[in-house]
Amino acid sequence: MQVNKYQICKKCVMDTSDPSIQFTAEGICDNCIQFESVTKQYWQEKKKNKEEFRKIIDRIKSNKRKKYDCILGLSGGIDSSYMLHYAVTKLKLRPLVFHVDGGWNSDISVSNIKFLISKLNLDLFTEVINWEEMRKFQLAFFKAGVPHIDIPQDHAFISTLYNFANKNGIKWILNGGNISTECIRNPLKFFYYGTDIKHLNFIRKNFGAYHMPTYPFSSILRHKLWLRYIKRVKVLKVLDYVEYNKSDALDELVKIYGWKPYPRKHFESRFTRYFEGYWLPERFGFDTRRVQFSSLICTNQLSREEALEKLKEPEFSEEDAISETRYVANKLKITYEELIKYRDMKKKYYYDYPHSLTLFQLGAKFMQKFGLEAGIKR
Repeated sequence: MQVNKYQICKKCVMDTSDPSIQFTAEGICDNCIQFESVTKQYWQEKKKNKEEFRKIIDRIKSNKRKKYDCILGLSGGIDSSYMLHYAVTKLKLRPLVFHVDGGWNSDISVSNIKFLISKLNLDLFTEVINWEEMRKFQLAFFKAGVPHIDIPQDHAFISTLYNFANKNGIKWILNGGNISTECIRNPLKFFYYGTDIKHLNFIRKNFGAYHMPTYPFSSILRHKLWLRYIKRVKVLKVLDYVEYNKSDALDELVKIYGWKPYPRKHFESRFTRYFEGYWLPERFGFDTRRVQFSSLICTNQLSREEALEKLKEPEFSEEDAISETRYVANKLKITYEELIKYRDMKKKYYYDYPHSLTLFQLGAKFMQKFGLEAGIKR
């Protein structure tokens, strides 16, 4: 495989803005090769194995004495929303619906969550992250100059969900991650591991977020080994076992619940909307729509021509970029000019600071070797 100065895959829309991308002599990227040779087969086997899925659901339902048989993290996005709908109406599960408020909920996400909970007649538990700690933690990542500024929010979501499940004796977590819309992964250079505690602690302690007594930190060893294999808290990605089509799911949610669509994936959070829609393409030259569209192309939900047409227009207009930058700066209690200074400062990456990448890579190889995880490229 070889990489030219600029090249775009002839099958999907991934290009050399992904710094680790490689191409075959025919111009097909390694993301597509990975999907066709590994991920697709794994995914098809999951969907075909109805008996395995039925047995898992029966095990989840087996404890009738408890009010809840599983916990489901609801962000208000399409994946978690459809998973909740499917789990309750089709699988007849009794989930404790759990939402983590990191301070950046959009008005649409709040209303979508309310529509679902009300219509399905469910309980909703909300954990609110200490805003001052979250604000300082996010500012630390801006000051560090790295691309992965969404980690403070994502880490809080994952660790709080696991902690709540363990504390309340709930052994099954329903996860909205899925191959159908996420089979192509974001480049590691821009989206570093959010559970690398060594990396997180260095950044926060050196860039102004040293004291964080209530923030829910959790290492990868804790939630992937201790909680999963010692405490027996298991994760089920429901959408990998069913026919999950994004367009069909959206139509169903709109029709049944009056659910309101977002401009695109992950935009239920105002911060993620700014990060993926403006900050990452403007500062680091990477448009996450390429990953999202390429996933849909690989799973036959979007044509390459449609994706290329959508990519012609920037996510934010110049006016929107200024408005959103002012909003984010005000929320973080800094000036507009200070946020622009962070945007234009020298670029840094995970490898410029202490990290545990080697440990993560060894762990991933071990999990894949023993069939505990699919071998999806990072």
